[in-house]
Amino acid sequence: MIKKLALALLLFAFGTAFAGDFSLCREDFANGIPPVIVHHEALQPRALCYSAFAVLHSGLSHTPVYVAERLNSRLLIEARNKQRTNKFYADARLPRAERAELADYRGTGFDRGHMAPAGDMASNEAMAQSFSLANMVPQYPLNNRRAWAGIEKATRRYVMRAAGDVFVITGPVFDGTPQTIGADHVWVPQHLFKLVYDPSTHRAWAHWLDNTNDARVGRPISYEELVRRTGIEFLSI
Repeated sequence: MIKKLALALLLFAFGTAFAGDFSLCREDFANGIPPVIVHHEALQPRALCYSAFAVLHSGLSHTPVYVAERLNSRLLIEARNKQRTNKFYADARLPRAERAELADYRGTGFDRGHMAPAGDMASNEAMAQSFSLANMVPQYPLNNRRAWAGIEKATRRYVMRAAGDVFVITGPVFDGTPQTIGADHVWVPQHLFKLVYDPSTHRAWAHWLDNTNDARVGRPISYEELVRRTGIEFLSI
């Protein structure tokens, strides 16, 4: 049963739609349109708007399905002066049965890995919100601090050179029966992705990284390949 549900996370496609109620944060999506997915009740999807990013959260996996950001050079310049808070918290907007708790990560050896990184946050409010566990996945420590951190930095370098807004969607991918941590059985992803779309050049590409301590960053994959691997059409462009 768990295996079938895990695979369901990979089988989103255009169809009878569940896009989530992102009415307060449509600006985080290209053309204001979130990914449209087939609504699978077992996933318990909930749309969460924050001041600088948007999360589609799954109450089944207790992780994001994806996290969306709108970035530009002005925002990243402002983010350089923001002090990292490191105050992780369980998001009270999620029902207790659907969310991860701080205790789920304690003593597991996994990092609480940001999907929308703290380094992107241009205000104190956004910085504080980025430490919501709804923005986290269990990530191997060296993966989080080395390979994945390199992908985050490379994305910011690109945004600093871009002509305008750049849209970034980040998330976990689960294969088969996922490992879980904590009393709430938070799913551990086998892979992570970061999709980058630049409307000024009409280019989109994705970074794909195995969630292991020895993973190395490879060449980005095409948007079409990301859709093939995940089953999700992220962009309506």
